[in-house]
Amino acid sequence: MPKINGNEIRPGNILEHNDGLWVAVKVDHVKPGKGGAFAQVELKNLRNGSKLNERFRSADKVERVRLEQKDQQFLYESDGMLVFMDNETFEQIELPSDILGERRPFLQDGMVIQIEYYDSEALSATLPQKVTCTISETEPVVKGQTAANSFKPAVLDNGVRVMIPPFVGEGEAIVVNTETMEYSERA
Repeated sequence: MPKINGNEIRPGNILEHNDGLWVAVKVDHVKPGKGGAFAQVELKNLRNGSKLNERFRSADKVERVRLEQKDQQFLYESDGMLVFMDNETFEQIELPSDILGERRPFLQDGMVIQIEYYDSEALSATLPQKVTCTISETEPVVKGQTAANSFKPAVLDNGVRVMIPPFVGEGEAIVVNTETMEYSERA
């Protein structure tokens, strides 16, 4: 694995540090009046989610890790485990359902998601940026409520609550951004 200097760390880099895998969340380069410059790095553990603040001088060497990304198709859920299939080798793997966190309700049958692996260990899963959902319930449009920024609450077919524009009605399909969990457009 390539070693990089402490001043080359960027947000999003994955580092092997203190016998763990960490992602750099925030990096601040500090040049104090006395002493050498350093990078103040906020790290988040990929395995257990703990956080750590660490200082790296430019002379410090740290190992940068590259994760392998694979597209895998969601098959089904059983006993809190999500079963995915590799589209090339047709191997099936099971991952805990909390790997997706609060975006879990947007996972649909047959959906292809991107899973990042370190060796053979799955560390994270990413849904497609936009997912199509159906509105199961919403309030009727109030006449005269045509302000530019007016939104109304709605419940999607997967149970997630989002704010939608007043012209969208019950039973319509909409596209939801899974990163911000907000209405994007009509489907």
